[in-house]
Amino acid sequence: MTRPPAVVLLSGGMDSATVAAIARADGYDVHALSFRYGQRHAIELEAAARVARAIGAVRHEIVGIDLRAFGGSALTAEVAVPKDRPLAEIGTAVPITYVPARNTIFLSFALAFAETLGAQDIFIGANALDYSGYPDCRPEYIEAFERLANLATRAGVEGRRFRVHAPLLALGKREIVERGRALDVDFAITSTCYDPSALGAACGRCDACRLRLKGFAEAGLVDPAPYVEDAPGR
Repeated sequence: MTRPPAVVLLSGGMDSATVAAIARADGYDVHALSFRYGQRHAIELEAAARVARAIGAVRHEIVGIDLRAFGGSALTAEVAVPKDRPLAEIGTAVPITYVPARNTIFLSFALAFAETLGAQDIFIGANALDYSGYPDCRPEYIEAFERLANLATRAGVEGRRFRVHAPLLALGKREIVERGRALDVDFAITSTCYDPSALGAACGRCDACRLRLKGFAEAGLVDPAPYVEDAPGR
C-alpha cells in the first residue's frame, strides 16, 4: 500500500524526534524539514540528519533562512542564554530564548513543502506543558495556523484540507520520553541544548537541558545524550 506523505518539522531534539517516530508509526512517509536560521546551536542540524536517517525519512530538506538579521533572541543574537533557572520559573513568562515568530515561519515553509508534495499532514513537536513559555507552542496557536493553512493555499480552497498535528502538545517531558522509548527513538543521537559545546555536548544548565533532564529523571532513566563533564543533574 502507498503510504501518504507528511511533512515533519525536525529540529534534531527529543521532541521532534519523537514526533517523527509517531508520524512514521501512524503510517506516513516522513518528509523531514529542518532550518539553518542562524541559531547558535546549529549543531542540532547534525542531530536532525541523524534522526532523519534513523527513522527512514523519505527526504530531509535543510532550508537556510538567517534570522540573525532581526535578532531579538538569545538564540540568534549576542545575548547570553539563561542558565540554572529554577524549574518552577521556567514557562512562567516568555524567555529571551524565544525567537520572534519562529514557529509561524517554520510552519509556513512546511505548508509550502506539503502543498508541493500533495501532502495534507504537517507534524510539529510543540509542547505546552513542560516547555519554555513560548506563545507559538499553545494549542490555540496550532488551531489558528491550521485554519490559516486551509484559507491561504490553493489546495485548501480546492478542498484538500490540511491538518497540523501536534501530538506532544498535552504531554509532559516524562511522557514524551516514555512515548519515544516505546517507539524505539534513539535519544542518544538527539540534541536539545541551547548552548552546547563546540563538540556538541549539552550544557545541562539551559532551560531546554533542565526540562529534558527532568523528563528522564521522572521516567527513572539516564539521558543517553552527551553532556559536558560538570553538567548538573547527570
